Amino acid sequence: MVVAVLVIGFVYFSQVYANILWYDQLGYLEVFVKENLTRIAMFLAAFVVMAAGVFASIRVAYTSRPIYAPDSALQDNLNRYQAQLEPVRKLLMIGIPIVVGGFAGTAAMSMWQQALLFFNRRDFGKTDPQFNMDYSFYLNTLPFIGFLVGFLISVVVIAGIAGLMTHYLYGGIRLEEKGVFVSRPARIHLAVIAAAFLILQGINFWLDRYDTLLSTSGTWTGALYTDVEAVIPTKAILAVASVIVAVLFILSAIIGRWRLPIIGTAMLIITAIVAGGVYPWIVQRYQVQPSELSLEREYIQRNIDLTREAYGLTDTEVIPYDATVNANPGALAQDAGTTANIRLLDPNVVSDAFGQLQQFRQYYQFPQTLNVDRYEIDGEIQDTVIAVRELNVGGVPSGWVNEHILYTHGYGVVAARGSTVGPDGKPSFMESGIPSTGVLTDGGAYEPRIYFGENSPQYSVVGAPEGTAPVEIDRPQTGNSEEESQTTFNGEGGPSVGNLFNQLVYAIKFQSTELLLADAINEESQILYDRDPRDRVEKAAPYLTVDSNAYPAVIDGRVKWIVDGYTTSKYFPYSTQQELQDATTDSLTPGAAALPQEQVNYIRNAVKATVDAYDGSVELYAWDTEDPLLQSWQSVFPSTLKKYSDMSADLLAHVRYPEDQFKVQRELLGKYHVTEPDSFYQNDDAWSVPADPTGGNGNIKQPPYYLSLQMPGQDEATFSLTTPFIPFVNEGGDPRNVLYGFLSADADAGTGEAGVKSDTYGKLRLLALPTDTGVPGPGQAQNTFNSDPTVSNALNLLRQGASEVINGNLLTLPVGDGILYVQPVYVQSSGEASYPTLQRVLVNFGEKVGFAPTLDEALNQIFGGDSGASTGDSGNVGATPPAPEGTDVTAQSELSTALSDAGQAIQDGQAALGRGDFAAYGEAQARLQDAITRATAAQERMEGSTGGDAAEPGATAPSDEATAPAEEGN
Repeated sequence: MVVAVLVIGFVYFSQVYANILWYDQLGYLEVFVKENLTRIAMFLAAFVVMAAGVFASIRVAYTSRPIYAPDSALQDNLNRYQAQLEPVRKLLMIGIPIVVGGFAGTAAMSMWQQALLFFNRRDFGKTDPQFNMDYSFYLNTLPFIGFLVGFLISVVVIAGIAGLMTHYLYGGIRLEEKGVFVSRPARIHLAVIAAAFLILQGINFWLDRYDTLLSTSGTWTGALYTDVEAVIPTKAILAVASVIVAVLFILSAIIGRWRLPIIGTAMLIITAIVAGGVYPWIVQRYQVQPSELSLEREYIQRNIDLTREAYGLTDTEVIPYDATVNANPGALAQDAGTTANIRLLDPNVVSDAFGQLQQFRQYYQFPQTLNVDRYEIDGEIQDTVIAVRELNVGGVPSGWVNEHILYTHGYGVVAARGSTVGPDGKPSFMESGIPSTGVLTDGGAYEPRIYFGENSPQYSVVGAPEGTAPVEIDRPQTGNSEEESQTTFNGEGGPSVGNLFNQLVYAIKFQSTELLLADAINEESQILYDRDPRDRVEKAAPYLTVDSNAYPAVIDGRVKWIVDGYTTSKYFPYSTQQELQDATTDSLTPGAAALPQEQVNYIRNAVKATVDAYDGSVELYAWDTEDPLLQSWQSVFPSTLKKYSDMSADLLAHVRYPEDQFKVQRELLGKYHVTEPDSFYQNDDAWSVPADPTGGNGNIKQPPYYLSLQMPGQDEATFSLTTPFIPFVNEGGDPRNVLYGFLSADADAGTGEAGVKSDTYGKLRLLALPTDTGVPGPGQAQNTFNSDPTVSNALNLLRQGASEVINGNLLTLPVGDGILYVQPVYVQSSGEASYPTLQRVLVNFGEKVGFAPTLDEALNQIFGGDSGASTGDSGNVGATPPAPEGTDVTAQSELSTALSDAGQAIQDGQAALGRGDFAAYGEAQARLQDAITRATAAQERMEGSTGGDAAEPGATAPSDEATAPAEEGN
């Protein structure tokens, strides 16, 4: 047993020691120490109070037991129990309080954050409209006091039960023929317990008055008319009554009469039922319901105002937008800043293209969903689709040395222009290849190795003495080389495993004997683990809720992950609660969102964090300096948070408005854009986030999209996060898919200066369309695309040869004094090594549809031949895609011509029908059939010449694509 206890103790110690090493290496040991010291203090305090209370109650009951008890059959049985318990009595009197205290201490440890917020609280400087208490009272003080009162009530109840059982066991309380006998010491003991319980319950009733401002039992959150006029006064009455009855119990213990406390207790129970339940029900049923709007108007306004304040919606600028549905020539000339950056590259579709063109080895991979950022290229801001080439553990040869010593990291950033593709539909890379080259990194002058990422191995052992031959597989010599270069990690990325004791600690942690026996481990070895950027930020700042999407950026010569952190609470008065996971789930997070299933009614993007992809270093920047919750945490962990003024200009240029906060805000704005209580009550102008028409499941919300956009009233285009709104849809109801609103958040924090963030960053602008609008919503626009005969026939032709047509993201843009929808259309063949290429662009404005190989041509189709727009792909107009090696160039040309002829024939036929010219319609149908026949024949010849997809899985791109990405698409 001693050996077993020692082994268990050492295993536990090794886990604690490993955490100390990890936090110390990262520079956040203060977080680990303060968190755990607070947990220990909470445990000890709760343990001592609970154990002492239970022990004192048992002890008092035992020492005050009757010396002589009358003979009876019942007493004889109790005597036998006493005799059996006597040998272990002392052990039980000590052991029971210890066990109960241990459970209480363990439960109390979970309140460590609330305890720290209470002792380090900062005022908001604003008070609630009912009690005039500062908001911090509800967020920081009330939860902790409520916990203390609840804990003390549990102490009193458990101690009372223990004392009652002891009194009964030793004859202080016994059943007799005349009734229940209670000795005077037992009577005093129980009276004191009852009085303590009632006093604490009175405090609870008093606190319940404040809890009404957090109530979700009514139609709206907060204290409503019934709460203010009935519940709050009765809670005060019950609080006073509880104290009075407690005094009666004390008096009864002295005078020996129970009549008064029993009557008082009965009256308290009756009062609680009548005043706490029946009376509020009568007020609600017979006073409020017949005149609900007039009586609740003030409280609805409170809910509106404080919900908007809690979620950062107060300064939302609402802009009336009388959108036209008429597409006039030259209408887009005024929106050049927007149209030049319309993103054609869908980050949710092109991962396979990145993989086939830029993966190069089976041990590399790209994420399924890429990220959108922006970079300044030649003086202009360019929307960019970006990803890092991470290590694919599944592609690493099996074996502990391969998995943990040799293959340790990914390599390089790959980025493509968002608004431009090559003439062949491939991404137009701005940064690519191995070695990494491009305009993002000044020809590769940055640290490209990715040791810390979203798909890094569980752990890797790296590092070696200076002069030692490198062993880590670094990268291919070039993109098409069969040879690998090697490297040695030379940063400070993890705890040392250069000594036997640390090796033993981590061998236990990862259950790996190889960490003890491997000869590859040396005195300079480090172990890298907890490598996901979100995980590292969560451990460095456990008080934050971390955004589900960390994104990479090239900053000051390093690849860094940028992570957003939120301070949240569910205790903001009058604010409507949101369930985080539900609010942030959309078509890109099917099944389960990354955020936890917790209710919140207050959120701030308080912290911007960076994680260095090479050495894993974490930097936390206090972003929302006016957030009192963040100020509290700054006083708790003063050395961990930097000022945002310490951020470099390059870093600020890549900070963006966070997705998850925006998703939560848009959920609320669907209803809380209405600020007038009468309309809010009638719910006559409520909106919904539309379902994603390209998601395959009509019930999943459309995600917000990052794009450069010039909203009405703005002087120039800015990097923004956007979402549309349609009329409110009841659960199970059919949506009326017309556009009612469009929300944009200014997502660009950069100003070009270090430590200075943009004044307009985070500005919410809401376009409100007339309720009788005829502007189609996203679902209608997608349906228009699908039902258009020109589009349908052309897509059917593109599907020839078992190719798959993939609809890209449907972008909504307020341009041309109306609403423009843009959707890229990708085609992917059926081969294993195939990948999607952009072949067509769909656009919709009003009832008109454009469909062409380029956005420029598609816009001209619906705007009378001249849209006035300047698009990123205008250079591709008329360009002939280069034929892959082995392709029948003549057949490819014939296919392109046939598709064009088919589209023209469909348009001519529709025009002829409109004129009633059936002869012309018949002639157009004949041309259409001929075009389809020619296209089918050309497609068959092309497939026969190439023999299908000849490339093997994992095949690399030609070296000229890897080393000269800047020339693509020119």
